[in-house]
Amino acid sequence: MKVVLSIAGSDSSGGAGIQADLKTFEAFNVFGTTAITVLTAQNTTGVEQIVPMDASFVRKQIEMVFKDFDVAAIKIGMLFNKEIIEMVANIIQDLDIPIVLDPVAISKAGSPLLKDDAVKAMHTLFNNVTLITPNHHEAYAFFGYKHGDKKSLEVIQSLTTPVLVKHYAVELAEDRFSVDQLYFQHQKRVFQSALIETSNLHGTGCSYSSAITANLALGHSLEKSVSIAKKFITHALIKAPNIGYGPGPINHKVGGEYVEYA
Repeated sequence: MKVVLSIAGSDSSGGAGIQADLKTFEAFNVFGTTAITVLTAQNTTGVEQIVPMDASFVRKQIEMVFKDFDVAAIKIGMLFNKEIIEMVANIIQDLDIPIVLDPVAISKAGSPLLKDDAVKAMHTLFNNVTLITPNHHEAYAFFGYKHGDKKSLEVIQSLTTPVLVKHYAVELAEDRFSVDQLYFQHQKRVFQSALIETSNLHGTGCSYSSAITANLALGHSLEKSVSIAKKFITHALIKAPNIGYGPGPINHKVGGEYVEYA
């Protein structure tokens, strides 16, 4: 069984962060290990408190995992502050395994999830990962990317690391689609599915990136890993359990029942 590592924050409501990563890894039959960067007091209605771990303790978690397991891939999620970012950058710079960076900085609703002085520090990770998976708010914050803007498109296409910009809603004729755009080596690949009209979107970004990570660990190409992950998220949204008073979580277990196409 392949072993993957998630370096991310904990979500007390279980729908995002480390908890979503582990559920996603299990759906793809890979073994998930963790290094927790922050503890959060949150639920589907919002985040009430964030308590960051000391960077040295996050390092110790990572070191203990690597001492005992042959880690096949890494997913990086919420890092929160400059100290943790710099420590993670130092650790991954010499690794030769797939690394997916979900640069958790701004929620889909536009709320900040990264300290101001840490935004610049995030750039130190970009050249040492396999894929960067920002939502459209984060794509603008890190790369100045605006959908449809030619100048900002040139910036993102010139990067040496592939970037998957997630979660655009596009309307064509009478149909609406969920569109993600993968930019790599001056090329663009579009992944789209029917837009699921739902408020159950909590943890979709985390789970999407984790699904890509799991499939890279299993040996699939980057494009195939994104394609499989997109289908996984679609089915997990369709069968969301509709729990909580805010945007609810997806159904990782049911999403995993559709991985036979892997």
